[in-house]
Amino acid sequence: MEKLCPECGNKIIGRSDKKYCSDACRNAHNNSLNKDRKNLVRNINNRLRKNYRILETLNTKDKTKTTKDKLLRMGFSFEYFTGTYTTKSGSTYYYLYDQGYLPLDNDFYLLVKKDLN
Repeated sequence: MEKLCPECGNKIIGRSDKKYCSDACRNAHNNSLNKDRKNLVRNINNRLRKNYRILETLNTKDKTKTTKDKLLRMGFSFEYFTGTYTTKSGSTYYYLYDQGYLPLDNDFYLLVKKDLN
């Protein structure tokens, strides 16, 4: 019995349990199945990566201050972060992995780096 590739329709040569004729067809098929979800995840990851790079660029000493205006001019988006930490006094730090920021008065932000060791 001849098996055909579900992606391109070519004859499958090789192992009896092989489902696609090539890695390219296998990848194309799986990419088409997950297209919508992957696009959403890709966009969010790109946004998180950009925010992380901005914090990393501005916070070279593990703790520094900056302004909201400077963050916005660099393209920072306050809607995307990976976690929060609330202190006993009620201050909330927003984190992108190990880089974080704390909103202060007068549109200033304290940038911090969490020690992951």
